[in-house]
Amino acid sequence: MVGKLKKMDLGMLLILVVFMVISTLLVHSATSGNSEYANYDVKTVIFYIIGFIVAMVATMIDYRILLKGWIYLYGIGIVLLVVVYLTAPEINGAKSWFVLPGGLQFQPAEMVKIILIITIAFLMGRRQGDPLLIRKDLLVIAVFSFVPFMLVMIQPDLGNAIIYLVIVLGMLWIGNVKYTHVLIGLAIIIAGLVLFVFLFNTYNKQIYTYLHDHNKTHWFERINGFIDPKNASEKEVYQAEKAKIAIGSGGLTGDGYMKGDSKNRRFIPYPYSDSIFVVIGEEFGFQGAAVVLMLYFLLVYRMIIIAFQCYDTRGSFIIIGIVTMYVFQVFQNIGMMIGLMPITGITLPFVSYGGTSLLLNMLCIGLVFSVKAHQEKYELDN
Repeated sequence: MVGKLKKMDLGMLLILVVFMVISTLLVHSATSGNSEYANYDVKTVIFYIIGFIVAMVATMIDYRILLKGWIYLYGIGIVLLVVVYLTAPEINGAKSWFVLPGGLQFQPAEMVKIILIITIAFLMGRRQGDPLLIRKDLLVIAVFSFVPFMLVMIQPDLGNAIIYLVIVLGMLWIGNVKYTHVLIGLAIIIAGLVLFVFLFNTYNKQIYTYLHDHNKTHWFERINGFIDPKNASEKEVYQAEKAKIAIGSGGLTGDGYMKGDSKNRRFIPYPYSDSIFVVIGEEFGFQGAAVVLMLYFLLVYRMIIIAFQCYDTRGSFIIIGIVTMYVFQVFQNIGMMIGLMPITGITLPFVSYGGTSLLLNMLCIGLVFSVKAHQEKYELDN
């Protein structure tokens, strides 16, 4: 077991320690002066310590055990998504969280991202590098992906639903899909997006009325504020507009740590969570944002190197799925703060406050280390 721990990537561990320091400082700044969020910085350190332990435990567990039990993991994930929708209280317009003792919250949709990656890795791994077939592979993957996608959409949790879709596309891209199938898939996605925007604009009032009657206008307001900001209400564009103003005010070097004017005057919703990149841009400017982005690049780079070194393609698929998830979450979170993407509530990995997301992200890191630690050639036939 100790030998497996020695195979943990020291470069990645160092990057994560730096992220811990950055996250703690930013959460402290974002919550200072607000008694409602007292000790969130301390909790961040505690979650990180637990997260490193989770990563170590995951490293020692052979990832192929998870691949063998993929169907059971998938079933557990689906059951949790159904139960949370039927029984959980509505928080921020969505029924996505179990409320645990002590005020802690658990979001099954976060865990299902890992389960979906394992499921697709197993399904693609059956081909052993041969091109994926439409009936035997692509349609099966589509079905297993569509079920959690829809269960998360109806919560509604648009952010995680989009992540599921991106994970599937990213893993298929490196799964030896024929180019004709890629072109067909892209055509379907583009056509679907165009149709969605057309119908959304055409029946805008009817959609809003229906959702308003069912008390589910949360996702409508976010999409409407992105598609048609000029005609959207102040509420629909408030977070995006305030975020852009705050980031722009930071300039090259920022206003200084804990001196962000928009943050201190509480113009920014959820500065410790969804909008934590605004704190980076306002207080540390372009230079601070560039440092954070470089850390993400180095982290992803190390994971891709490990994926290339795998003898087992299923391990490579797992790592690429995790890489895809991280890259999109970073792009989405920063993109929605600068007006490139709609507001979806996706947090910034390893930086935003949140126990569930951080622990599951560290579990993903542990999976990457597990893939690296269990690649001995003689083990592959066992």
